[in-house]
Parts: sequence; C-alpha cells; structure tokens
Amino acid sequence: MEHLTLVDGAPTFCEMLKRRFPAAEVVCSLFEDYRPSRKFDSIVLGHVLEHVDDPAAVLRLMRPWLEHKGRVFAAVPNALSLHRQAAVIMGLLDAEDAMSKADVHHSHRRVFTPESFRACFTQACYRIEVFGGYWMKPVSNSQIEQSWSPEMLDAFMQLGERYPDIAGEIYIVAEVQE
Repeated sequence: MEHLTLVDGAPTFCEMLKRRFPAAEVVCSLFEDYRPSRKFDSIVLGHVLEHVDDPAAVLRLMRPWLEHKGRVFAAVPNALSLHRQAAVIMGLLDAEDAMSKADVHHSHRRVFTPESFRACFTQACYRIEVFGGYWMKPVSNSQIEQSWSPEMLDAFMQLGERYPDIAGEIYIVAEVQE
C-alpha cells in the first residue's frame, strides 16, 4: 500500500481527515512550516496556493520534498471564470481578480488568472507538463444546487475541460526543472 501523508493547517479538518483516512499520516501544519521526513512521488495541492502568502515560495520550498521525476498537481479557482466575468459585468465585483465575499469567507489571499498561476510555477523553477481547467460555472453555487440535474453538472464539467481559460477551476501538473 502506498504511503499517504495529508497536511492541513486547520485542526478541525485534520480531525476529519484522521476519521476519513485512518491509514494515512495526518499532519496539522501550514505548508510553510511543514518539514517532511521523507520524499514524495506526488504532491497534490488541492486549493492550497490561493491561501498562502507567497505561492511561488511555497512551491520552491517543496522542490526538495519531491523524488526525482516527482510531480506537483495543483488546482485553484480561476479569476477569469465565466461566473466571475459575469459578476464584473453585473457590478458585483470590481474586477475578475477582486476578492468576493466568498473568497474572503474562505480565507483566500488571491484569485489566480491562468497566467498568474503558470507564473508561480515558472518562478519556482518547475516545468509545466499540463495546464487545464474543469467545471464551467456560469452561475452561483446556490443557483446550481437549486436546479441543476446530474446531466447538467456533467455537461458543464466537460465544458470546463474544453475551455480551461474560462473554467471555474484551473490546474497544473508540473515537475521540478533540472
């Protein structure tokens, strides 16, 4: 069985992770403070980089954590998402990369554009293997929850993959540049 290490800075989430994944090592730490005792084949940053002070610095910090040819998989909200662009047109946001009430509530420090997301990886000396998107989000979460069918959810997930630059979420798969 593969070794799974889960790192989160919130004690409440760490307790939930321990219950959900009893075989995993759960570490309650900020990424900036974490010092692993082993190297990893893969590091998954699922909605982490929008929360840290300096995303490129965190990516640089992680470089020695990776095995040779190890990869980082990262996903973040997309500032150019269709729903954020609509919010600007409607006057709900001043700009696509402005912090919404939901961003502030979730302790986001930034919202990435595809370009700013790629730039973090290149500044930290990673080679981007894959850039993509998922989840075309034309309306708010509450509107989706109220009336969307499973077929609609699937269709809009696929549309996000077709049009990553305006998808709700964007992702990168990268390896350390030698």
